[in-house]
Amino acid sequence: MKKSCAVLLAFLLLSLALSACGGSGASHSAAAPKLTAKQMADEMAKQVEQPKLVDLEGDMVKKMYHLDPALLEDYAIRTPLMNVKTNEIAILKVKDAANVPTVEAAVKQRASDVQKQFETYHRDQYENAKNYKLVTKDNYVLFLISENPDALLKAYDSFFVAK
Repeated sequence: MKKSCAVLLAFLLLSLALSACGGSGASHSAAAPKLTAKQMADEMAKQVEQPKLVDLEGDMVKKMYHLDPALLEDYAIRTPLMNVKTNEIAILKVKDAANVPTVEAAVKQRASDVQKQFETYHRDQYENAKNYKLVTKDNYVLFLISENPDALLKAYDSFFVAK
């Protein structure tokens, strides 16, 4: 009797476990945005006021972000026009998901570089740099330094909502 109850219980638990692993086949990842990285950065800057930012491209990406742009399918990197603010918006769409950790490490290095640059310069900007946001969604890596990173993040998140 005890043995048959144990077998029945094991069967029920196994059945429950297998049914819990099954699913509708729908992806649990966020919907891919329909905008380019540049369009997303433009829209974020419209929604949340930023100081004057300039686009970073090519060799400057390598130099300032320690990152080869060839790893990216699409990107927009905005840095301050003048070196008195830390605000940055970087939206990086990685070509190959296997390279996402490399891109994240490069972004963390950039954050560290900005922190070192402002550590003894402007304390408020140093605090912004310390409180940077790094968010990864599928093959997209977002890097933010701002006085209002949560509002920028909210705008960014809206691009990933299925409509």
